[in-house]
Amino acid sequence: MKHPSFVTQLRQRALSATVLLISLLTFQQSAHAFCGFYVAGSNDDLYADATQVALMRGGTTTVLSMENNYRGPLADFAMVVPVPEVLMQDQVKTLEPALFRRLDKLTAPRLVQYWEKDPCEDNVVYVEENERGGFCDSASNNATTNAMVSNNFASANNAVNNQVVVEAQFAVGEYEIVILSSEEATSLESWLTTNNYNIPAGATEIFEQYIQQGMYFFVAKIDPAKVTFEDGQAILSPLRFHYTSETFSLPIRLGMINSAGSQDLIVYTIGGNQRYELGNYPNALIPTNINVKAQVKEDFPAYYEKLFSRTLAENPSAVITEYAWSASGCDPCPVPPMDGQDLATLGADVLVETGQGHLSSGFAITRLHARYGKQDISEDLVFAAGTPIRGGAGGAGREQQGIELGGFNSFQGRYIIHNRFEGATDCKYAVRGRWTAPPPEAESRVGVAPGPNTTGELVQDGLAAMSLEALEDGDVPETGTPLVITTKADNSDNYCIGPTSRYESDPDITPETAAMIEAELNGTPRNPGEGGSGGGAVGGDASEGDEPGCQVASSDRSGAAIPMILLGIFGALGWSRRRRRR
Repeated sequence: MKHPSFVTQLRQRALSATVLLISLLTFQQSAHAFCGFYVAGSNDDLYADATQVALMRGGTTTVLSMENNYRGPLADFAMVVPVPEVLMQDQVKTLEPALFRRLDKLTAPRLVQYWEKDPCEDNVVYVEENERGGFCDSASNNATTNAMVSNNFASANNAVNNQVVVEAQFAVGEYEIVILSSEEATSLESWLTTNNYNIPAGATEIFEQYIQQGMYFFVAKIDPAKVTFEDGQAILSPLRFHYTSETFSLPIRLGMINSAGSQDLIVYTIGGNQRYELGNYPNALIPTNINVKAQVKEDFPAYYEKLFSRTLAENPSAVITEYAWSASGCDPCPVPPMDGQDLATLGADVLVETGQGHLSSGFAITRLHARYGKQDISEDLVFAAGTPIRGGAGGAGREQQGIELGGFNSFQGRYIIHNRFEGATDCKYAVRGRWTAPPPEAESRVGVAPGPNTTGELVQDGLAAMSLEALEDGDVPETGTPLVITTKADNSDNYCIGPTSRYESDPDITPETAAMIEAELNGTPRNPGEGGSGGGAVGGDASEGDEPGCQVASSDRSGAAIPMILLGIFGALGWSRRRRRR
């Protein structure tokens, strides 16, 4: 029985690879608040420029970390957040702001670029097969397969009116914290007003709802003498506190009281190999693996805003999942993934101490993006375990991986630019669609669109005149393949020698010539024009390592060499006015 020819099997496309990471893009957009509110001793407007919250969950323990990137006067400034229990000093700590920056960049939607290899470079591959078949045991074959990774990036209690009680009082960092309980909302509002906090209209009704739920109120006042400023903006340390609650939830209703419009909230949930979604609001996944035109890199944040807005329009009131992946991995990685110390800082230390988890079990990070207005929110966010999802991985080329449920979590928003080769292609056989060329100087492989509320800047839409459809690249070339010329070598003294190959840039070899050569080697002569391009091509998206020279390939009885590649692979409390581009 005649086995399929080596060159025929080489027509199979190879798997895509991870990309080289060089630098990041910047996302500029206004930001807003979420679950508590800011109060101050004057009537000055307060608004937040960031809304990021990280929630680590294990059993009934929740560790809540929140970034406070805030703009406004600090006079008698404070935050008010509902909490399910009285928090003590050892349950509260401050964090470094840089951790949130990393978390944002790690999980943000990616813009990935590929550059096309010169179509006339390495357009012919000469393969020398073992005359004796090249049989080895399975271990040897596997080792050889892994060796040929050549495709796509080898790569003090105090009663007030007998209604409000200061349950605890302590200082942490620049924060002076009191935990309050109250039997009625008007007394709580009176306490805050008496202590020179300006309460926005509408707070009483929301206070009453939380009081009826048995909640306490975490009030974190600022000591201005301990605050750091950069360019006139207060840089407040993120706050972390933990508590026990049967329900995994995030209070957001207080954050809507003085909202002038819609607000964005980015929530990172971190659980033991568990993705989370909303249990009381609709959920949707951001569309991913979209081929886009080069103009998108001029303003990737603007492109993503268009896509996010459309996704919300198609899924009203939904919370959008933008990322779900193992905390210890990523593909591509704009920044290093979370290590054990990062996870401990975000709350794994608490889970270990309380017996609700351990670092060795692994964690998954889910990035949830909500945008809502006063009329959109009637309940706090309640989280539920979600099915693992995959999507947004892969490499370059026309066809991209879809979204799948089940298995493990490896989902991200990923958008791909294919930069075509623009030089001369004067060879007789040009191989298009090999996206393995190195990036030009000062260009980056990967850019991210950090959370829309993490920079405090106004959105500048450089793509205002273009629709999403106009920005999609529907003309990505099919991945081309070099011509293959196969010869035989008598390696009778070593059965374990598999086929070897070398790439050459040979403009004089045409498909007809290659076909004739293969036909002659197979003993079935045919005329020029019969058959294809020399009987096969070396797999799909070629590697950055596809340099001329010898390469080792695995083999079966026909000497088939199939190149393979291994896939490598958190906001402020309060309100703000959304300074959105009109």
